[in-house]
Amino acid sequence: MDMFLYIMYAVLYTALLIWGLNGIRKYDLKKWTSVIYIVILLLIYDNAILATGKWIGEGELLESLNFARFCLHALITPLLVMYSVGTLRESGITWARKKWLVIVGLIYTLCLIVLEFSTEVIGLELEVVKEYGVVSYSNVEEATGPPIMVLLVTVILIVASAILWKKTKWPVFFIGAVVMTIGSAVPINIESGAVTNAFELFLIFTLIWTKRRLLKKQLYVK
Repeated sequence: MDMFLYIMYAVLYTALLIWGLNGIRKYDLKKWTSVIYIVILLLIYDNAILATGKWIGEGELLESLNFARFCLHALITPLLVMYSVGTLRESGITWARKKWLVIVGLIYTLCLIVLEFSTEVIGLELEVVKEYGVVSYSNVEEATGPPIMVLLVTVILIVASAILWKKTKWPVFFIGAVVMTIGSAVPINIESGAVTNAFELFLIFTLIWTKRRLLKKQLYVK
C-alpha cells in the first residue's frame, strides 16, 4: 500500500508545484517565500525514490539515491525558515521588513544546515529496509524521534504563522503548522510508514495557498 501512497504524494506535490507557479512573475520568484518551490521539488524526489525503490532494486544505485535524500533534506528543509521570514515581510509587517530579520533568518538557516549535516549525514550508514511493500535504504541507527533540525524549523513555522494570523487574520499557515506538528507527534496505529506523510502534504498545501494569497496581494496588514 505504501508504494501507491508515495506515488500519490509525488503526483500531488507536482500538482501543488504547478499551482504555485501558475501565473508567477520573475519578480515574485526573487522573494523569500519562493523557496517553497525548492522544498516541493525535494519532496517530489523524495516520494518518487521511495515509490520506485522496489523496481530499482537493491544495490549501489538505490543506496546512492537514498543517500541523496538525506543530503537534500539537510540542505533544503531549513529553507522553510526563510519562507517564514518571507511571509512576514511580504505581508507588510513593518518590523519584519528590516534587514536584521533576514540576516538573523539566514544565520539560523545556515546553523540548521550545519547541525543536520553534522548529526545526521556525516558518518551516515545506510542499510536496506523492506517495509510495507517499499524498498529503500535508511539509517542503521534508527532515531527515536524527529531530528533536532526539524523541531527547530517547526518552532519557527508556528511562531511566524501565529504572528501572520494575528496581523492579517489569515489562519491557514498556522493551521498547517499545528496539524503537521500534532500529526507527527501522535502515534497512529496503522501498518504503514507513509500515512503520516499526509500531514506534511497538508502543511505544504497551506504554505502554497499562503504564497498564492501573497502574490495576489490578498494577504496584507490592514
